Amino acid sequence: MSTTTAPVAPLTIQDAEALVSAAHRAAEAAGVTVSVTVLDAGGHLLAFRRDDRAVLISGETSTRKAFTALQLNAPTADLVDAVQPGGPFHTLPTALDRPLLFIAGGVPVRRDGRLIGAIGVGGGAPQQDHAFATAAVANLA
Repeated sequence: MSTTTAPVAPLTIQDAEALVSAAHRAAEAAGVTVSVTVLDAGGHLLAFRRDDRAVLISGETSTRKAFTALQLNAPTADLVDAVQPGGPFHTLPTALDRPLLFIAGGVPVRRDGRLIGAIGVGGGAPQQDHAFATAAVANLA
């Protein structure tokens, strides 16, 4: 009996660009200006877009949201309570070289149930950023 699992196609640059475009379209439809970052499963930047009208910090925000979703394999919106005093991740952000960001807008990207990357959206209200990221992931073929 074999215990190996079938390989899963990695997140490609084309996938990443499609995620960025889908998130931007969702944000534009809502009248919101955002930055979007897509990381592969190793945490490497595959695609990034910041509209000239977006606040400069939104680029760092989108990257940290994607990194957080990737490292913890969960949407950042689901992790907010975990960092409150007494929560399981209360001291985690100081334990890593790159700080995590527990604000909605980071979403893991999975293929065949396996983690292949993450998307982060920053610039709107946290709930909006989460909706834009989630919509982009839902549109990934």
